[in-house]
Amino acid sequence: MALIGMAIYSTEENGKDEYLEKTLASLKRSVNFYNHRLIVSVNEFTETTKRILHEYKRYNVISDIIWNYQNLGTAEAINKVWKYRKPNENAIKMDDDVVIHSNDWLYLMEEAIRRDPSIGQVGLKRRDCMESTWNADAFYRSTLRMLPHEPGQKWITVEDVNHVMGTCVMHSARLLDKVGYLWQPGVYGFDDSFMSLRSKLAGFKNCFLTAVDIEHIDRGDTTFQKWKEGKAGEKWEAYKEAHRGFVSKQKSIYYNPFV
Repeated sequence: MALIGMAIYSTEENGKDEYLEKTLASLKRSVNFYNHRLIVSVNEFTETTKRILHEYKRYNVISDIIWNYQNLGTAEAINKVWKYRKPNENAIKMDDDVVIHSNDWLYLMEEAIRRDPSIGQVGLKRRDCMESTWNADAFYRSTLRMLPHEPGQKWITVEDVNHVMGTCVMHSARLLDKVGYLWQPGVYGFDDSFMSLRSKLAGFKNCFLTAVDIEHIDRGDTTFQKWKEGKAGEKWEAYKEAHRGFVSKQKSIYYNPFV
C-alpha cells in the first residue's frame, strides 16, 4: 500500500482547476483505491476546486481533504499528508498537473522498491527531463539498470540518477524513516532537489521508471509560472547555504516539523 500526497494551489488567476480535474481523472483510471490512499492538501482554492475535490471524494478517489486556508508551500502541504503515513508504508509526492498514461505505474514503483531495498526514490520521468546515459554533464548523466528478476516476473529497468523531479515520486518507507519529511527554504522550489540529495547522503539510490509515460499538462504560460520562478529565485542563496550544510553534515538530513 502507498500513501499519495498532493498539494493544491488553485486560483482564478492561475487556472489550475483544469489541470487538477484531469489529474484526478487520470488517477481514477489507473489506481486501485482499495489498496492505496490519496490525501490532498489544499493551500489555495476556488469554488470550482471545491466542487472537483468533493466530486472525487464521492468517487472514493480522494480519501481525505486537508484545508490549509493559507499557502504553506509545497513541502509543508505534502508533509501534512505524510503525517498520516502508516508504518512501512511508502509515500508519494504527486503534482496536480500531470496525466499518467499507464495503469500499472503504482505497482511498478512499489515493486521496484521491493526488489531493490537500496532505492530511496523512484519517480516517473517527465518528457522534459535532462537525464540521459549520453548527457555530457556528469550531474545529468544516468545509468540504466535491470532489477533482480525471478522467472514469471515482469522485467523492470530503472534509470539511476542524481536528481528525481518531483512530479510523481515514490519515497520508500526506509528512506522516510531515515530522513523524515520534505524540506524547502521557501514556499516553492528545491524540495525535490533537497530530498534527492538527502536520499543519496543517507545511502540510497534515486531512479526513474522510464517505461511509464507521463504528461506534464501545465502549459507554463501564465503569470503563475513567473511567480513560482520568482519565489524560487528569492531563495537561491538559501539553497546554496543549505546544500553546503547537508553535504558537510552541519545540517541534519533528518527533518520532522511535527516534533
